[in-house]
Amino acid sequence: MYHQALIDVAAPAQTGGAPELTALLAGAMRSLDEDPPLARRYLERLSSLLVTPDADAAADLLPDGLMRADGVAKGGLAGWQLRRVAAHVDAYLQGPILTSTLAEVAQLSTGHFCRAFKISTGETPHAYIIRQRIRRAQLLMRDTRDTLSQIAFSCGLSDQAHLTRLFRRLVGTTPLVWRRAWQQGG
Repeated sequence: MYHQALIDVAAPAQTGGAPELTALLAGAMRSLDEDPPLARRYLERLSSLLVTPDADAAADLLPDGLMRADGVAKGGLAGWQLRRVAAHVDAYLQGPILTSTLAEVAQLSTGHFCRAFKISTGETPHAYIIRQRIRRAQLLMRDTRDTLSQIAFSCGLSDQAHLTRLFRRLVGTTPLVWRRAWQQGG
């Protein structure tokens, strides 16, 4: 079942001409049984590449039944709306981000925006923001020597405990363990 899920994720990468995605997926599948931590690193890198809110990439991940002929999800956000919302989240990630503000950026009512965002991305705006905060924390842990509490604050989280709780839920390990594994493996 797990192998099938990896194969399903590979389909857009192979058709989209993204050799890095295909290589990461192949590496994860090869090392899944012999070296689970290595497989996890492959999958973490793969997921970091897949979370970029590119409208074309997002369209590739949707089931065919949800797509219109022009490649936009039925009932979802237009490409320009998705790009503007993603850019806003990225620019203001260090502070509070309200759903009502994102709806204004997309020029929609809050209720309509939440429904359309979920159709377009497969997750709620709040879940997307949390995932982006954790992604930014991973980049900062990898590229800086800042303490975890400094990283938590710069990602818009209240404290290190909040970062650790969300990080463990999304990544499956604590930030400290992830950072050490990244430094030793990299």
